[in-house]
Amino acid sequence: MKVKEIFFSLIMISTLLIFASKDVFAQTTGVGAGVVLGAPTGIDLKFWTSNINAFDVVLGWTNDGGWERFGDGNAYYFTRSYFHFQADYLWHDFTAIRTSQRLPLYYGVGFQFDNGDALPADFGVRGVVGLDWMPYSTPLDVFLEVAPVLYVVPSAGLGIDAGIGARFFFH
Repeated sequence: MKVKEIFFSLIMISTLLIFASKDVFAQTTGVGAGVVLGAPTGIDLKFWTSNINAFDVVLGWTNDGGWERFGDGNAYYFTRSYFHFQADYLWHDFTAIRTSQRLPLYYGVGFQFDNGDALPADFGVRGVVGLDWMPYSTPLDVFLEVAPVLYVVPSAGLGIDAGIGARFFFH
């Protein structure tokens, strides 16, 4: 429960910062703050380093679950919730999709860290690919992404993250 309280506090602070900012500008410069829903769900920050490259950082949580058979022979569904942190370096290709809108394809590499609910912490290397809709004359972008993950700690494994989100850009 504490993770959710922190998450919603961060959303409120981000919202106040966004609306307190008087100068908004294009989505390919500066800093964007928003939310991502999916795996993970959380606060998303994007920091542009050039007109095609950016760092994207997410602080949030992830839920997963599954069926497990116990000693009494019955199967029970369980859920787990854990803290999630990810950071990716992105490249944006504004010419991959021809349209009158700004809809760059982006791809990148990064890492993620998860910990919580008496589970061992895990660390993974991730690749990410997505689409980013950047409407003209607004400080807003909307994105959809998928990221395969190669877990390396505490043991090797594969996973996949996916999310949809939106950010406001300000300075």
